[in-house]
Amino acid sequence: MSKAAAYKNPIMEQRADPFIYKHTDGYYYFTGSVPEYDRLEVRRAKTIQELGTASPVVIWRKYNNGPMSANIWAPEIHYIDGNWYIYFAAAREDAIFDHRMYVLENKSANPLEGHWTEKGQVKTDWESFSLDATTFEHKGERYYVWAQKDPNIAGNSNLYIARMVNPWTIEAPQVMITKPEYDWEKIGFMVNEGAAVLKRNGKIFLTYSASATDANYCMGLLTADESSDLLNIKSWSKSEKPIFQTNEKNGLFGPGHNSFTVSEDGSTDILIFHARHYQEIEGDPLWDPNRHTHAQMISWNEDGTPHFGDPHI
Repeated sequence: MSKAAAYKNPIMEQRADPFIYKHTDGYYYFTGSVPEYDRLEVRRAKTIQELGTASPVVIWRKYNNGPMSANIWAPEIHYIDGNWYIYFAAAREDAIFDHRMYVLENKSANPLEGHWTEKGQVKTDWESFSLDATTFEHKGERYYVWAQKDPNIAGNSNLYIARMVNPWTIEAPQVMITKPEYDWEKIGFMVNEGAAVLKRNGKIFLTYSASATDANYCMGLLTADESSDLLNIKSWSKSEKPIFQTNEKNGLFGPGHNSFTVSEDGSTDILIFHARHYQEIEGDPLWDPNRHTHAQMISWNEDGTPHFGDPHI
């Protein structure tokens, strides 16, 4: 039996937008949004469970003003061509919800050590609200997927994809692959964000999160054939219903902003996500610190599609 069956949730308290990457050195690396939204931190451990007690290392702090001075959100850590990269979103202290996307680079073998260099903003077609970038490689090409507000489309954010020429630069065209259209994607806010990619069984599965960050937050799924043109919106099919959502019986509310990793023995795909343990929130959900990191196994349907089940502790 996979060790994944023994995970005790939450893995980590008060860490939203969790991202876990298992490296070839045998360590799991974790980063996520801290409640203060003022810094980036990385921790590592030999097991997913032990990440919860591993000591975080602060690798970068926000500026006092100007770009990257407010609401540091949703970092991801990736290892690309021998270097480490952290993708994150940041706003300005004079416009705390006007986010842009940025990249840091570290050439050390261990990203908890060495120096992180700012590689700058990832430029897209518009200077508009943008966040939640992820990246993946497929058939020798590297792709960038992110959420952004199109000034000409109603709503808060859609998902876009583009090829990358290096880990901090995309090239045209950028293509929208989904926008909020179903009722469950438009509760509170019209949101598609927080993409994560899982390649299995000849398919590329791309999860994303939708609606406001309260108990209505949930996950949808896009699917593309691995041989298709990923820059063609017609290559992507979209789930008509959420594939992961609040489960009152199990006491988990607003699950989402996930990432994927594998179990310690390598046998099982693991869904990493945040959720709250209560439904009623005082004030803006973004200022409620109790989105906790959870881990649970993914099973697979006979047709080769992932089965996420219900969020559980």
